[in-house]
Amino acid sequence: MRKCVAPMRAFIVPNGCSIEQVLPKEDLLGFRGAYLETAQRLKAQQARGTDKPSPVVDQLDFEFVLFASAVIDYDYIMGLIARFSQQKPGKQKMSREQLVGLIQSDAKFMDERENIAAYIATLKAGEGLSEKAIRDGYTRFKTEKEKAELASVATKHGLAATALADFVDGILQRMIFDGEQLTDLMEPLGLSWKARRLKELDLMADLVPVLTKRAGGRDISGLSAYEQ
Repeated sequence: MRKCVAPMRAFIVPNGCSIEQVLPKEDLLGFRGAYLETAQRLKAQQARGTDKPSPVVDQLDFEFVLFASAVIDYDYIMGLIARFSQQKPGKQKMSREQLVGLIQSDAKFMDERENIAAYIATLKAGEGLSEKAIRDGYTRFKTEKEKAELASVATKHGLAATALADFVDGILQRMIFDGEQLTDLMEPLGLSWKARRLKELDLMADLVPVLTKRAGGRDISGLSAYEQ
């Protein structure tokens, strides 16, 4: 028996070192996706906590690099989606599930995989879309999804959707969270100081995940005060 070293720790594979010969590719991609999701959650928990860093969690950034294939990039994925669209139902070389599994198994798509997977779910095999149409469609899909997401938050907190969108856009453009702008955003609600503070905390509990996701791994200065 030989030990086969891989980013998900060491695997013992009988009669050789190729795990793909023992585990179906779809299952392996599923395990990789679950691993990346768990690793991302642990990193987020460590970033919010004050406990002594774990050596195991400290290695995760390096392992993300190992998982990020130099071949499977954004252009490659867009091309695969276009080919899926062009293939007739029942004759696809890659199924919808396999395509989503491939995306979920690669570290480069950690921040995009939910959007891409949701976009793929809207497509029909045999629709015959070009790669440009796929790219343009995905851009529109993501924009509309983000607008709907913010509109839902605005409705929940009694804010104007356009005002909240401008507030979020301003933060992401400068990558700086401005407390005074948050105060201005809440001003139309006419709340007392104490009530406004509670309302701000409630709003930010919903906005922090949105801002963190849209920042794509970049740090937003001042946002940590609202991270839990």
